[in-house]
Amino acid sequence: MRKSLFNIAALLTGFRTTFGYFFAKQPTIAYPDVKKQHAPRFHGLHELRRYADGQERCIGCELCSIACPANAITVIGGENTPELRRSPGERGAASYEIDELRCIFCGMCEEACPTDAIVLTPRFEMADYRRSGFVYAKDRLLVPPEAGVGEAPNERPNGIPSDLGFVAKKKSTVDIQTGYSATHRGTILKTQRRGLAG
Repeated sequence: MRKSLFNIAALLTGFRTTFGYFFAKQPTIAYPDVKKQHAPRFHGLHELRRYADGQERCIGCELCSIACPANAITVIGGENTPELRRSPGERGAASYEIDELRCIFCGMCEEACPTDAIVLTPRFEMADYRRSGFVYAKDRLLVPPEAGVGEAPNERPNGIPSDLGFVAKKKSTVDIQTGYSATHRGTILKTQRRGLAG
């Protein structure tokens, strides 16, 4: 008899714990329909930026490739011609690849870039079934032409953009609305994310 009472008491204790959490607000989010909120400075998937007129910011200088401690970036620079003008100035990136499996998301490429062309965004989803799917070529990294910002420095001395350092300044905040707006992928993520508390 005493053993049966002990079992019933144990069951009631377990149910009390279960029902205590049953009516509490759950910290779970409905991923992938709702994305988790990260800090604006979160180092996620890269993106190659453009100017407002659609020209690429990358000038093919290969400084990001040199600064990368994991040798994850491969840049092949190419000369701009009057018929094919990829970027302001004389050079542009003929080929740009990042192996995200090798990348350690340190942000050195972002700091080394003289034109703010390569930036790390808050997007963290990069899952794939094949290793080759993690090699992001220029066509996957480059933002659409309508997502370009800033004036192309065609007439400025040395081709220095007037908004140099703008992304780093905008990302160095705790405000999600401001920080996510620094990058194109962050702007998209702003409409899809929800924090654990909200």
